[in-house]
Amino acid sequence: MAEPPHDRTADGPDRSPTARLEMTGINVAFGGVTALEDVSLTVEPGQVHGLIGPNGAGKTTMFNVACGLVRPDSGRITWRGEELRRLRPAQLSKLGIARTLQGVGLFPGMTVLENVMVGAHRHAKAGFFSALFAIPTADKDEERLRRRALDALAELDAVEYAGRYPGSLPYPVQKRVALARALVADPELLLLDEPASGLSEDEMHELGELIRVLCSRMSVLLVEHHMDLVMRVCDRITVLDSGRQIAVGTPEEIRADPAVTEAYLGDDVDVDADAAELGGRSAAQVPASTQEGPRG
Repeated sequence: MAEPPHDRTADGPDRSPTARLEMTGINVAFGGVTALEDVSLTVEPGQVHGLIGPNGAGKTTMFNVACGLVRPDSGRITWRGEELRRLRPAQLSKLGIARTLQGVGLFPGMTVLENVMVGAHRHAKAGFFSALFAIPTADKDEERLRRRALDALAELDAVEYAGRYPGSLPYPVQKRVALARALVADPELLLLDEPASGLSEDEMHELGELIRVLCSRMSVLLVEHHMDLVMRVCDRITVLDSGRQIAVGTPEEIRADPAVTEAYLGDDVDVDADAAELGGRSAAQVPASTQEGPRG
């Protein structure tokens, strides 16, 4: 993945991240089963905040609350200093928030370029009727969005696939296209759900470098089970276990926390040795009974 070009914000002023996401006292229950109990986290401006935990920990539910896919039973979500009530996924773009999900979610009947252009719609200036009746301003608007989409694909070394259809591409390339679709919106906050799944070690390393570059212009909330990536790129990490928050801190603090080691590896472990080792292990190396499932 190439380093992002310096003119990615050509349609708007360069900025340093200033917005903060605060999720406070989040409680969620499904059919009487508690998924999250009094969980809080704060994504500071320009930081990468990791959200991790073993299978069933509740991190996917917490991510979905941040996306508006799940409405909490109680708690507060604050963005840019204002509380978000009844947040819905359709609102994210206008709020300056972009997301990727565990699946790539690309439209199979659209080209790669068209898929990425969908993510740029918050920058569209022409209205629906202008596009419908082919008014010249709409043509100019489409060309501008096309350029933004091509820039986003170039940022991820995927511009050569612009005319292809997603189904014809390897899964790791589809993941890059999905990420380009999120980045083309030029968000202030990027929500990443398992971005490293299906990637090779080299591709994962490149992803980590990209995430660190991105935080110069946005904040990132990262849900990921590859612990080596999390420990390498995150400024702070929140750890969940069975729907409860058991630790929050820097990667170094999380590595040294016995509660985190116990949650991942069970009771019968050498806490000192395994805490030191935790940062260098992916979830694939952790016993299968502790790995995160799709509803984690």
